[in-house]
Amino acid sequence: MHADSDLETLMALYQQGDFAAAAALIDRIGPQLHRFFSAQSASRADADDLLQDTWLRIHRVRHTYRPGEPALPWFYAIARHVRVDHYRKSMRTLAGERELEAMSGTAAATPAEFGPAHDLDALLAPLSESQREIVAMLKVSGMSLEEVARATSSTVGAVKQKAHRAYEKLRKTLTVHAIGSRGGRSGLS
Repeated sequence: MHADSDLETLMALYQQGDFAAAAALIDRIGPQLHRFFSAQSASRADADDLLQDTWLRIHRVRHTYRPGEPALPWFYAIARHVRVDHYRKSMRTLAGERELEAMSGTAAATPAEFGPAHDLDALLAPLSESQREIVAMLKVSGMSLEEVARATSSTVGAVKQKAHRAYEKLRKTLTVHAIGSRGGRSGLS
């Protein structure tokens, strides 16, 4: 686990004011965090914004990192909180927009975005928010069960259970789509 110890070393140096270490952390962790946000966001612009907000928050709270502790789950915990804050803010904004639309009597049409992020979003749509988050951390970001448990402040057992339920729901959804697209015949064994 040489790579993980490098992260901890870089984080300790960053806490001491070494901004070259901060740049190295951004290079190492930035792409992973971007994939984490892309897996749960409808647009690349949202993922970019969430990543930037995460790095700003990491900079502000870098003093809370405890040297010697695994750094990757610490980064993902912050990213998760940024994503939740963003989601809550957009829900408040959306509620306000709906209220305005109802008052004016006209609803504005919003174009749907397409592409790989949309495809993944559509695939994960049947899952709950927390299940999407677990699947994204495990499968998109490649984190271990232990790292996901730390990042989500839960136990490994709870992560396993949530992942299992998410996989079952995805399996059922994909089976239904396969049956529907083959005229009632499933190609799954």
